Amino acid sequence: MGKERIVIITGANSGIGKAAAHRFAMEGYTVIMACRNLEKSQLVQQEIKELSSNDRIDLMKLDMGSFESIREFCSVFKEKYERLDILIHNAAYFNHGSKFRLSPNNIELTFATNVFGPYLMTELLLGHLKKSQDARILNASSNIVKHFFDPKRKINFNKLIGEMEDTKGFSVYDMYCQSKMGLILLTFKMAKEYDKYGIKVNALQINGAKMSKNTLQKLTPGWRFIARIQNLYFPPAEKMSEIYFHMCTSEHFKNITGKLINDKKEIMKRGEENPGLTMQVKQLIRSHYYPVYADQHENQDEMWSLCQEVTIQVDY
Repeated sequence: MGKERIVIITGANSGIGKAAAHRFAMEGYTVIMACRNLEKSQLVQQEIKELSSNDRIDLMKLDMGSFESIREFCSVFKEKYERLDILIHNAAYFNHGSKFRLSPNNIELTFATNVFGPYLMTELLLGHLKKSQDARILNASSNIVKHFFDPKRKINFNKLIGEMEDTKGFSVYDMYCQSKMGLILLTFKMAKEYDKYGIKVNALQINGAKMSKNTLQKLTPGWRFIARIQNLYFPPAEKMSEIYFHMCTSEHFKNITGKLINDKKEIMKRGEENPGLTMQVKQLIRSHYYPVYADQHENQDEMWSLCQEVTIQVDY
């Protein structure tokens, strides 16, 4: 079955994305590595080909923070391939200590890469996903969204486009948190929108994975120290990639859509609106619940509408 199926994995040259590309390759899938840095990615591509004895490992340039790059990628992909079976939005932007940055399309870079990019790419590939007999989309989220158990937390939808008036108050950590919640909102809304096509859309809450030496070197000294400690406890990327594979290929997940899944492959439940102390503790320390904010239809609709508005401003 693997030889007949096509999977796109964004950010497939390192970490979980690389491990996932290798996992699918080992099972004979046609794997499209969608990566920004081709020079680095070519070495990974060759490594995966050799380890898997699978020549159907295609490398294509993609910058998820650029609408132009996304459109170019999708155009080339649709010329080369007749359909798409699995789309994994693994790539994400989170640069520790980074200051406010805009994407080429005048959007805050974290949100452009982590939310608007996946939306645009999925919409452009929708026709090819419809041609699959078992199309699945996986969005990689993070347990950082637990900050939204604080009822005061929200996505600042009106501060994502254009320059900030006061960049001193910008926090890339907070923006990353908002973007990962935005991706969950998008997941739930996509599942509803694409259900009529038989396309399944789910998100995985990633609690963390061991960082490679190359990734560690990109961090500031303080964050590098923290990351090295976390590496002692985080699972290897291969473990998380196994969950990617299971969610995208198993019979168990064939009819599951619009869900947030934890690292135990369990469907997470909506938290409580006014939890007591015991429930508050459970929500924070366990990976069984997600914030109510993600389940509120008005938030899902606002995220979806903004994605439509922002991406339609640039000519297709």
